[in-house]
Formats: sequence, C-alpha cells, structure tokens
Amino acid sequence: MMDNVSVITMLTLSGLGGIGNYRVTLFALTLLCYCVIWLVNVTIIVTVIVDKNLHEPMYIFLCNLCINALYGTAGFYPKFLSDLLSHTHVISYAGCLLQGFVLHSSLAADLSLLALMAYDRYVAICRPLVYHSVMTKQKVCVFVFLAWLVPLYLVFVGSITTSMSRLCGSHIPKIYCVNWLVSRIACTASIASIAVPAFNYTFYIGHLLFIGWSYANLIRTCLTSREGRTKFMHTCLPHFICLVTFAVCVLFDLLYMRFSSSDLSESVQNFMAIEFIVIPPIMNPLMYGLKLTKVRNSITQFMLLNVFKF
Repeated sequence: MMDNVSVITMLTLSGLGGIGNYRVTLFALTLLCYCVIWLVNVTIIVTVIVDKNLHEPMYIFLCNLCINALYGTAGFYPKFLSDLLSHTHVISYAGCLLQGFVLHSSLAADLSLLALMAYDRYVAICRPLVYHSVMTKQKVCVFVFLAWLVPLYLVFVGSITTSMSRLCGSHIPKIYCVNWLVSRIACTASIASIAVPAFNYTFYIGHLLFIGWSYANLIRTCLTSREGRTKFMHTCLPHFICLVTFAVCVLFDLLYMRFSSSDLSESVQNFMAIEFIVIPPIMNPLMYGLKLTKVRNSITQFMLLNVFKF
C-alpha cells in the first residue's frame, strides 16, 4: 500500500470549475492585473536605481519590496493564467512544492522588509542623532541580505520537510499550492513537518510584534511635536497603510485556509485566497510613488524629460 501512495506525482487544484463562459474575460483581466503589477513595481525599481538621490535606506528597502512583489507574483500568475485557458487544472508534485516555496518565501520576505522599514523609520524619528551611524551603507546591505536569506532558508527547510511526506491524496482545495495544504494530504504527520512550520510562524509573529513596538514608539514620539506629526504623515503613513493592507490580506488567506466554509461561494473563496497576491503588489508601489515626495518628483521628472525628447 505504501508503494502505491508514494507514486503520486500529479495534484489537482480546485476553484476554477464554475468559470464557464467567463474564462476568456477572467484571463484578460488577470493578464491586465499582472501587467499593471509589473509596470508599477518596475517603475519604482528603476527610479530608485537610476536616481542617486534615492540611494537611502528607506528607498533601498522599498526597491527590494517591489522586487519581492515581482518574485512572489511570478509564482502564481503564469500558472493561474495557464489554468484559466485549460479545462484540466493539475500541477506536478514538484511544481506544487516550488509554487508553495515561492509564495511562502515571498510573504516571509515581505514581512522582513516591512520590519526593516519600520526600524528605519523608528531610528530616523525617535533617534535622529544616531541615524547615520546606525543605518550605514554596510549595515543596510547586511540587513537587505538577511531579509532575503533568512526567509528563503526557513521556507526551504519547511518545503524539504513537506516533500519527505508520502501522499495519500491528490486534491488541493485551492487555486494554488501552499505547503500546509500539501501536508494535509500526507499519510502521516512527522515531527519535523509540525515543528518547522511552528518555528517559522513564531519567528514571523516576532516580526509583527517588533513592527508594533516600533510604531508604538513612533506614534508616541510624533505626537509631541508638529514637526514630528508632519514627518510621520509624509514618510511613515505610506508604510503603515501598506503594512495594514498586507496584514489584512494575509489574515483573510489564513482564515480561508483554516476555516474555509462551504457556505461561501467559490468566487468569494477565490477572492480571499488571492487578495495578498493582487492588492499589496499594486497598492505598495502606488502608495509610495504617490505619497513619498522624492519618489514622485523623480518619476515625474523622468517622464517629462522623455516626453520632451519626443
């Protein structure tokens, strides 16, 4: 019997069974959404790289946040677009693990980068005298390196433990793969497959607590002066809005996975599942691009120069 369950190589995805005549329309809208994600994120990335005035910690972290958005959405949109035009929604076991790895590591990197951005604002506003000694170029490079390395490593370990499980099923009740759903169709749950995700969740809950602590100090400091309130509105508000958006979208997805109900329509369940790979990748660069004066001015100047050239 164990030999039979170990040969499962293809998994089926659910959620697209009722699209019927809307298949082409959904494909066009999804492709448009993906193109917008690329446009707004690449705009911020190129702007930060080209404009030397933006080579500061906050903008470097923002640039990496946009790079991570492209990385994370690449794990979902190409496969989803293919499924929209197909009548069979299947994925290989290896492809499922890879998709889960990309989506999980992107989420974790997002949280790490948001924590770095919160720390940067905390030091800039609450400890301005030591800002330039704390946020040096060398330290910023180390922070960014760790913000990528640690999530990739932790999620890689989680994916390896998931891949070692034998499968007793082949149905993933979602339009994309995540490790937790793969572990649900495993024949047995190993200690590692429980301990590793538990450690990862605890580690990133620590990130959320750190961000909360940073903002509590930021708000307390900014309330004491008009200048502090102005600085908070100009530099911290976009980050705070992006953080709240990220948290709400991820919370909806977690609630969907843990407490998904048959009372909800398939379209509502799908919307809850894809919020975090639709809203933040578009909202984050738009929010920073429109609200941060330096970024907005740099983009405007670049566009005007190119218009006048033609």
